[in-house]
Amino acid sequence: MPVPGPRQRTAVLPPAAGPANGAPESARPAQEEPAPVDAAPVDAAPGAPARPQDGADALPDQAYPSVPALPGTGSHGLTLLVIGEDPTSSVPEMSDGQGHKVRVRTARNLTEAQRLLTDDVHCVLLDLAAMPGRDTREAGDRESRPEADGTEAPDELEPLRAVLRLAPRHAVLALTAEADAERGAEAVRVGAQDYLSREQLDGAVLSRVVRYAVERKRADLAQRQLTESRLRAQENARLERGLLPTPLLEGSDLRFAARYRPGRSRALLGGDFYDTVRTPDGTVHAMIGDVCGHGPDEAALGVELRIAWRALTFAGLCGDELLSTLQRVLENERDNDEIFATLCTVDIAPDGRSAGVCLAGHPAPLLARAGSAPRLLPYESGGPALGLLPRARWPRHQIELGGSWSLLMYTDGMIEGRVGDGNQRLGQDGMVDLVAARMAEGLRGEALLDATVTEVRDLNGGELTDDLAVLLLDRGGA
Repeated sequence: MPVPGPRQRTAVLPPAAGPANGAPESARPAQEEPAPVDAAPVDAAPGAPARPQDGADALPDQAYPSVPALPGTGSHGLTLLVIGEDPTSSVPEMSDGQGHKVRVRTARNLTEAQRLLTDDVHCVLLDLAAMPGRDTREAGDRESRPEADGTEAPDELEPLRAVLRLAPRHAVLALTAEADAERGAEAVRVGAQDYLSREQLDGAVLSRVVRYAVERKRADLAQRQLTESRLRAQENARLERGLLPTPLLEGSDLRFAARYRPGRSRALLGGDFYDTVRTPDGTVHAMIGDVCGHGPDEAALGVELRIAWRALTFAGLCGDELLSTLQRVLENERDNDEIFATLCTVDIAPDGRSAGVCLAGHPAPLLARAGSAPRLLPYESGGPALGLLPRARWPRHQIELGGSWSLLMYTDGMIEGRVGDGNQRLGQDGMVDLVAARMAEGLRGEALLDATVTEVRDLNGGELTDDLAVLLLDRGGA
């Protein structure tokens, strides 16, 4: 048996104010939404969320949402839902300010109102003086609020609270008895956009109040979502900042410097990762890696690999045994079998004069000894990237560092930037020349990294699109 649809009532209006061509309201299509009002600070563009000022924390692009959707006013005017005991109460003819008649629906109680509260309704006018307390538990409100003790005095604004729960995205107006300003003010405090008394119920006033309520609700929703997004972005920024590594080199005479630039716009963390620790035997361990891609999933996987590397290093693992274990971590944590990660690990002897290097599909580090030009360490002895071959091996290559040296470890974001307007890439040779020139100028440590990263970006003609991480360890006066 067919289920009858909700019955719609139309208030007593002049003939010109009724639905065009006699079509019922339910047959009309949902209207388009108007442009949202500006909920941003004064210095922001109209309708656009405010961006942080220079020096403020960078926030991800997801922190700036579009203005939330309101039941939209389109080019065909507004729709008002009137809730009251008498469905034949006369509502004056109204205009939306653009020459369109305001369409009116009426409901006897909250149950009927719930059926009529569709997306093409823009504002709800609740007649508080005509709403008895028995309606407060209708319209699905039984489960959301406990049963009231029969000895308690009835809450005169409970019908309004029920409407606000039913229509969290709609503008709500309260209609009070004449000269009942106190009750109207309390209704606004509870959550209504405005109130008016029965003696103010003429077309011009009601039309203005409805338009104002709709726009105020839109502004409130936009500001609320913007505030929530900013708080969420600040939490994400603090989380990402906390996930960046803190080197543990207490007791070592090595100097450490690092630079990190994620490829994601306005992000703090990308798919590149690095870390440096000193174990109790005096050995300094350093690593740098890159998860393929540079989105939030890759960033999360990079953090997991970095934390796993630190734990395994303190547990005494090194070389092939460590990388094999990291590959198992990667295989268990990645979303699909196509995800892989490159990695370079270095363990520097306690006397600082020699080191072991393992490469897993990663570019070879750059070594600069005192009195000689920078050069790349051999790459041929490396193994494949983690996650490519199930039973891969990664040999450890021993190198002599000498008494004074600088070791530069980097990800491919450092060498894959463009040079000029063409398709030429900087490459490893270009990076070696660039670092050699800066070192010839006497730059070391932090200053060397700053100058190198800045020049790589300038040669690219702007910000790099890939994640970039650079780690520099120095000993002596190299």
